[in-house]
Amino acid sequence: MHESTVSRVTANKYMATPRGIFELKYFFSSSIASADGGEAHSAEAVRHRIKQMIDAESSADVLSDDTIVQRLKDAGIDIARRTIAKYREAMKIPSSVQRRREKQSSKLAD
Repeated sequence: MHESTVSRVTANKYMATPRGIFELKYFFSSSIASADGGEAHSAEAVRHRIKQMIDAESSADVLSDDTIVQRLKDAGIDIARRTIAKYREAMKIPSSVQRRREKQSSKLAD
């Protein structure tokens, strides 16, 4: 079954479990192709990796979406810049320009 069909069918549908109520989409993860033709990577794992990279950045070296794309490609993950931006926005992580401003203003406040 095609990914878009599953997405459409599971939209706005929820499941009550002993651990709470979850949207059905929660149980289906998309995948990101491997840059070297190997196994695909879970979208959730890629999002976690992006978050780790951003959490580890210094105020002097704020990572742009393009830099994140390059680092992930170097690690064998083939992903588009717009996908990085989409994941970052979904995780409520500001753009590199906004993060740089925030880090500089907090540095000045100290």
